[in-house]
Amino acid sequence: MTGVGRGMLGVAIAGLIVGGFVLGPHVANLHNGLIAASFAGVGLLVLHRRPGNREGLLFVAVGAAHAVMFFGREYGLHPGPLPGASWIGWLGVWPLPLVLVLVGAAVMCFPTGRLPSRAWAPVLGVLCVLGFVLSLVSALWPVEHARTGLGHPFSLPGLSVARALYDVARPVAYLLFQLTWVVCVVVRVRRSSGDEGRQLRWFLYAATVSAAVMISGLAAWGSPVPGTLTVPLLAVAAGAAILRYRLYDIDPLINKSLVFGAMAGVVTVGYAVVVVGAGRLADGYGTWLSLLAIALVAVVFEPLRGRAQRLADRVVYGRRATPYEALSRLSAHLSAPAGGLLDGICATVADAAGAREVVLWTGSAEELRAVAVWPPATPFPPGPRSSGDLDAVPVRHGGRLRGALTVSPAPLSAAEQRLVGDLAAQAGLVLELRAAAQRLVVAGDAARRRLERDLHDGAQQRLVTVAMELGGVVRLATTTGATEVAGRADDVRRNLLQATAELREMARGLHPAVLTQDGLEAAIGFLADRASLPVRLTMSVSRRLPAEVESTAYFVVSEGLTNAAKHSGATSVSVVVDLTGSELRVQVDDDGCGGAVTRPGSGLEGLADRLAILDARLTIDSDPTGTRLRTVIPCG
Repeated sequence: MTGVGRGMLGVAIAGLIVGGFVLGPHVANLHNGLIAASFAGVGLLVLHRRPGNREGLLFVAVGAAHAVMFFGREYGLHPGPLPGASWIGWLGVWPLPLVLVLVGAAVMCFPTGRLPSRAWAPVLGVLCVLGFVLSLVSALWPVEHARTGLGHPFSLPGLSVARALYDVARPVAYLLFQLTWVVCVVVRVRRSSGDEGRQLRWFLYAATVSAAVMISGLAAWGSPVPGTLTVPLLAVAAGAAILRYRLYDIDPLINKSLVFGAMAGVVTVGYAVVVVGAGRLADGYGTWLSLLAIALVAVVFEPLRGRAQRLADRVVYGRRATPYEALSRLSAHLSAPAGGLLDGICATVADAAGAREVVLWTGSAEELRAVAVWPPATPFPPGPRSSGDLDAVPVRHGGRLRGALTVSPAPLSAAEQRLVGDLAAQAGLVLELRAAAQRLVVAGDAARRRLERDLHDGAQQRLVTVAMELGGVVRLATTTGATEVAGRADDVRRNLLQATAELREMARGLHPAVLTQDGLEAAIGFLADRASLPVRLTMSVSRRLPAEVESTAYFVVSEGLTNAAKHSGATSVSVVVDLTGSELRVQVDDDGCGGAVTRPGSGLEGLADRLAILDARLTIDSDPTGTRLRTVIPCG
């Protein structure tokens, strides 16, 4: 629809509405005028801001239809003799069922202008057929006109049958219309999240307020007029949700309204029960009963307010954790056994913010990499990314950027931003400690490699040289006949060679040179070949891994083989090292007597600590049938 078309349509609708108000208005017809003005105005504004918006077109159609009905009824009800009153009044009555179907379509398609799914198209088709049949009956016979006081231009036979059919079909069809709208909206609300969920909450909040005002008006004055006056609130709320859905936070408003409404009802009912109910039993004590009612309400107000607040939190936020619960859960993750710490941070943030997806990134502002994601089955987003490419909450510690948290759907409300920011501050300390521990591991491995290289290239080579020189002394002493000197020199040479072998083993224990030179597969193969027990080795590592990952996996296998040989009495060992995606699975099983536990200062405790630094967990399953060491090391 072009700008000129929108302008001409707006002028026509405005003319009908103004004309209707000039001719009337009648209280019973006031709602049609208000619906026409509000829905047409909001729809035209939406189309102006977003041309072609489907929901805007539906709103304009609803406004135009009500404008025709409003003007037609006011024209037909005018006390003066207006030409064609019965025909124009007829146009204000018979389209009502079809107009209700149109209203239902606008409600069912809100806020996207489309039905929740294709399965709803036949349902809407059935409603259209019912609306058409009822409108056709109303157009041919005055079955609806008697309720409005308007004349009917036709006088066809069969009025009694048509009226009987209409009186039965009308309430059933209208009830079906309303139930269908409610079910469709409930389905959309349950499936929606993020922006669409907030848009729906705006509209539902306005509908609830309008219904509450209408019910209050019926209860207090026996008239729905107060509720009628709130009808434009629905259109305004819907327009705000469509056009400005990123600039509001409806949850606190709904929360406070629920608490206020609940407490207002408690105060009103409590006062009425004490004053009115007890007043009948104690005439003449009205003042004292009023004071008693005020005292009772004051006593129960605060406990009931707390319960109402908790109920409102549950209704509005669902099972989302409160800020205190979120911080408590994060503290529990920090004090939990090693492994899954970063995943726990993501889960805590998701639970607190009601997010669909949370990703934790670490690194510098120019190079951030995803290290944890929630839900667990979600694939890691590609990286690296810069902080400017991400709509993320920064994770800082000591003024330095340590990472970022991305929360979907975005944007977050002000309260959610504050809560996620508080959690990010706690996560900053975690990432700082984790980075420091990883630096220690890397530095320790580097020191081990230097020490192993120094021993190999320095002391070990000199000892070998001395052994070779002693060998020459032995040969010389034997040639010259100094048998006793030759024997003692040979003993010294053998002891020296044994010391050299022990030194070589110690150097390998510090850091195996084969691991640095040839990789994890060759290093573990070397361990299996030198083991004192038969080893069934299964290796599947297709690439080189970070040095700290390779060395940790190597020491897990080494510790498992050592324990099996020295303590378990096993006859065989099975070793599996398998790289799958971004995870390295290491498993060492023996058939010994079991009894392996993590004791303070033991090698298993050192392994567990080393794995924890890499965000992995050492699982020990030891029983009389054998011992099984398992771990999965992230190495993405």
